[in-house]
Amino acid sequence: MANKRDALLWLFVMVALATGFSAGAEPITLQVDATDASRNLLHAKLHIPAAPGKLTLYYPKWLPGEHLPGGPINDLTGLTFSANGKPLDWERDAEDMFGFHLEVPAGAEAVDVSLDFLLSAGGGSFSEGGSSTPRLLDLSWNTVLLYPKTSESLKTEFNASLKLPEGWKFGTALPVQSTNGNEVQFAPAPLGTLIDSPVIAGEFFRTIELTPGEKPEHFIHVVADSAADLEMKPEDVVRFKRLVHEANALFGAHHYRNYHFLVTLSDGVAHFGLEHHESSDDRLGENFLTDEDSRALSADLMPHEMVHSWNGKYRRPAGLATPDYQAPMQGELLWVYEGLTDYLGKVLAARSGLMTSTNFCNTFAGVAAMLDHRNGRDWRPLADTTVAAQLLYESPPAGASRRRSVDFYPEGDLIWLEVDTIIRQQTDGKKSLDDFCRKFYGGKSGAPAIVPFDLDDVIRTLNDTAAYDWRTFFQKRVYDITTNAPLGGIVNGGWKLEYTNEEPAILKMREAQRKYTEMSYSLGFAIGEDGMIGDVLPGSPADKAGLVQGMKLIAVNERGWSGKILRDAVKAGVTNTAPLELLVENSDYYKTYPVTYRGGEKYPTLVREAGKPDLIANIIKSLTPELTTNSPAAK
Repeated sequence: MANKRDALLWLFVMVALATGFSAGAEPITLQVDATDASRNLLHAKLHIPAAPGKLTLYYPKWLPGEHLPGGPINDLTGLTFSANGKPLDWERDAEDMFGFHLEVPAGAEAVDVSLDFLLSAGGGSFSEGGSSTPRLLDLSWNTVLLYPKTSESLKTEFNASLKLPEGWKFGTALPVQSTNGNEVQFAPAPLGTLIDSPVIAGEFFRTIELTPGEKPEHFIHVVADSAADLEMKPEDVVRFKRLVHEANALFGAHHYRNYHFLVTLSDGVAHFGLEHHESSDDRLGENFLTDEDSRALSADLMPHEMVHSWNGKYRRPAGLATPDYQAPMQGELLWVYEGLTDYLGKVLAARSGLMTSTNFCNTFAGVAAMLDHRNGRDWRPLADTTVAAQLLYESPPAGASRRRSVDFYPEGDLIWLEVDTIIRQQTDGKKSLDDFCRKFYGGKSGAPAIVPFDLDDVIRTLNDTAAYDWRTFFQKRVYDITTNAPLGGIVNGGWKLEYTNEEPAILKMREAQRKYTEMSYSLGFAIGEDGMIGDVLPGSPADKAGLVQGMKLIAVNERGWSGKILRDAVKAGVTNTAPLELLVENSDYYKTYPVTYRGGEKYPTLVREAGKPDLIANIIKSLTPELTTNSPAAK
């Protein structure tokens, strides 16, 4: 933030929020009954102190970390208001439909609110996505409350309680005041802290302490649909312990009292990760812990979300540091918020052993190839994908190559890898991006706080780390139109992007898990096991032949298609001069498309360049090598 006085004011406000500072108003009481969670239904009651007169209450709309106005208001139902036991009329705001207007009658001192929330099953994203099964619940507090908007909305104090189904256990970063059977009373907390502290609960639940005997404490809480899915290999426990130590070594300080990984394992909930100051909401498939391939494919999710405790929660772009949940967010610096986090998440996954060095390199190869084939970069700079994030999160996969998507995540990987290598080159290996992170995100350890930043702050700290023309660097890679993906970090790192006919192991895992066949860099598309053709790359053989996404492949060279048959045909095309004939269904129409291609299978890979130092190997080298399976901290 350019105005340092404003930054200090925000720091005071958010420190006050984190420590429970109250403006003096009587707390709002929130009672959530989750005993019908198995039926995808929550019940909530609020007692909101209010003076007689006009009152507007708001349902949270813009949630930190979601980057779009995604508050799931369509699943809010059964809404009623009353005062002194008598019902009150209400009216929705015609422009901001997340606001509800009512009149508090004379003599009343509070408004009572009753509401239900329909827990979405399956689809959706973030807090509007699937959040429950008959055996578990992932509770986002923003889904079950209203609040009055004031000059200090985030400091409004709440006394929250939660009633769970009999026998269910729970995990959260929100401090607990007391428990009585299946009822949990939480300690009073400001609205900002409450919404920042989700709860997971279920019949099958376990907690693993990652830093026994150390302060602050770190935990993994796991809830699943079956007891078998809770099992964790001892070596994986060690890797997660290493993750905590690697993260704290990277940043040099922490901004949480304790940290909780909230891991939900189910094929019946939406899969994503969402960051919080003192926890992360990590929703994965039911076999994440028990299947090696599943864990490898999502190896960087928990590191990514933990990094956000520093980047995004503690240091936050000024445009995203809004005073309440109704003010629109401005996402121009998401290439720092999400892009740098995505890069550091992968680095920490490798440093902790959650990701192998081979998978790290092959992941970057896949990212580089994907972005280098995006036709949309010919008209749209990366910065526009950040500003338009709220649109792109909701855009369909079809057309992503021409449109671009939320590319600030994967392109951030490449940009920040290049920054890392430049710092190392400029300082002859004496400094790295790690030093920037300690300067920018470290400081003094303590409770959650928010310190907003702008681009000038980033550039200033980078120059304090290693002198370079960083402003021009970011102008060319973020704000200007660039025809090709930024591959400078790969080249500086001692590697180069090439294509091979040997499919990488991690791609085989991904295909098996997600049930598709990857032919993007040969024919020009990926295809699901149902035959549906995905996004067709502009200029590819498939594109030139007239194929488009959404067509359904029926046959390859007059034979019913399968992934193996398609691959075999592509291999045979190297010596067979006849075009590849693909019979496809397009709505009610069938047509055979001849595709001219003789290049064989192509998969992106990184290849070492002889004579160049391997900076990538240095980047992913552990900062805490003393933490082994035999060290006390690992046990």
